[in-house]
Amino acid sequence: MVNPSPYFRKAYDNKARFISYWHQINEVMTLGLAPVLEIGIGNGFVANYLKKSQIDVTTMDIDEQLKPDKVGSILSIPFSDGSFKVVTCFEVLEHLPYKDFSKALTQIYRVVIEYAILSMPDSSSVIKFDIWIPKVVQYKRLIQFPWIKPRKHVFNGYHHWEIGKDGYPLHRIISDIKKVGFGIEKTFRIYENPYHRFFKLKKV
Repeated sequence: MVNPSPYFRKAYDNKARFISYWHQINEVMTLGLAPVLEIGIGNGFVANYLKKSQIDVTTMDIDEQLKPDKVGSILSIPFSDGSFKVVTCFEVLEHLPYKDFSKALTQIYRVVIEYAILSMPDSSSVIKFDIWIPKVVQYKRLIQFPWIKPRKHVFNGYHHWEIGKDGYPLHRIISDIKKVGFGIEKTFRIYENPYHRFFKLKKV
């Protein structure tokens, strides 16, 4: 039987997505904290890598066909308060209507002890600068175009909203994250895949 999930289609794991996987893994490995809860297992690549690197990872997903360690919704995470040192949630929140954004974050805040690492799509237009002089300097930077009028988001069957679309500016997302109680230690877009924006959050 062919798995109907988009996570296992050939076109899903392109080069840009594997670069995003690297950042997901790196953010967790840099912290060196465990146990970790991964919300949204996808194709299992990140969780499998972390587990083989001796990181204590529990996976959770609403889709039992993906065979997570625990089936459950991010709107009602089936773990007790403070169960995990780190919670990751990569490219998941945009699949919920934005009215549920704060509720999902509140659930993450409840079960995490220290850090939450998130990524969400950012559709804001950028231009790339890349200067490389061998053995001298390598300079990469993304410059955003704030003067370009945001596009209206149209639900495509997967994403209910995206950062940078009309009604969803970055400052709104940051404000709603802080209202839940998280401090934002950093946020960044991947140079090779600026569509993915990461947030490293600290529970305060």
